[in-house]
Amino acid sequence: MTALPHIEYFLGANSPTGFYSLYSHLLPPEKARAIYILKGGPGCGKSTLMRRIGAQMEKEGLETEYILCSGDPDSLDALVLPQLSVALVDGTAPHVVEPKYPGAVERYVNMGDCYDKAALWDLRGEIMSCMEGYKGCYQRAYRCLGASAELFEDQRSVLLTQALSDKLAKRARGILLREIPKRKAADPGQVRQRFLGAVTHRGSLCLFDTALAQCPRIYELSDSFGLAHELLIHLLAGAAAGGYDVVACPDPMAPDRLAHLLLPQLGLAFLTSTPAAPFPEKPYRRIQLDAAAEGEVLRRNRPRLRFAKKVSAALLAEGIDCLAQAKAIHDNLEAVYNPHVDFSLVETMANNIAGEILSFR
Repeated sequence: MTALPHIEYFLGANSPTGFYSLYSHLLPPEKARAIYILKGGPGCGKSTLMRRIGAQMEKEGLETEYILCSGDPDSLDALVLPQLSVALVDGTAPHVVEPKYPGAVERYVNMGDCYDKAALWDLRGEIMSCMEGYKGCYQRAYRCLGASAELFEDQRSVLLTQALSDKLAKRARGILLREIPKRKAADPGQVRQRFLGAVTHRGSLCLFDTALAQCPRIYELSDSFGLAHELLIHLLAGAAAGGYDVVACPDPMAPDRLAHLLLPQLGLAFLTSTPAAPFPEKPYRRIQLDAAAEGEVLRRNRPRLRFAKKVSAALLAEGIDCLAQAKAIHDNLEAVYNPHVDFSLVETMANNIAGEILSFR
């Protein structure tokens, strides 16, 4: 049996304006067989349950898509099984998920049943103490990310002239002709939104392995100034119009702009490589977007660009440090809860749900 690709994305981002959610794009309820919404507090086993179900589905030869938590990339926030049109999702804040067709499509799973409530009542003072400061860390993180993004936008706006936009649009047309032929009488392709990257307590991450697992041909877009969107938006429009399904990946630091595109049907991806998250492999082709900027504009604004780059990077680092502090508080909270969670019940729930899912085949 051919090994299935290991697919991971994010659906939430720590963005300059706060938590940015794409959870409405998880799985359209109108097309879903079932969506399991997990409810429960810290450490109750939501991620453990999803990982166990994912492992069982992989053993059955089913495609699995793991949605990582941007607050802690080692934790799961959702699991999607595309072949069965099934998803499981952590429906608690900040990515609150509520049913659209309760009972018919969505069903609640109460993970709070796995708590030893009597033992936790005795620990309520310690739990309340651990909660202190958590929200404040995130608020400060978002202020730092917001200030960093403002300075980054200053760099971008300096370089993004009309001449550069026209140049990148022309480059996109050439790539479309060469790499993405239109399919005759094809319906427009479907566009799915996923974050391939995230700003986390470990820094700026990009799940390049997810792209490599689906797309052997990689265009690396080397970009220090946020110019990739001007190329990618034309590629997205052309690919979808040509009948190809596209995974459109916004920039977590600017969710209104694209950072990456994946076209699994063609085995082709366009990935932005930045100083904070460089592409680790040898690409099929590399486009130096920094070099596309007008030389005179670069020379004239070099001191301004240097200042903005330095201060923006420092603010980003401070924001990441605040996320690390929030993660440490959350770890302390889970350490209080974990000894009082019945993980045998978590396993039983996972097995029961997995059995129900497999009955949908």
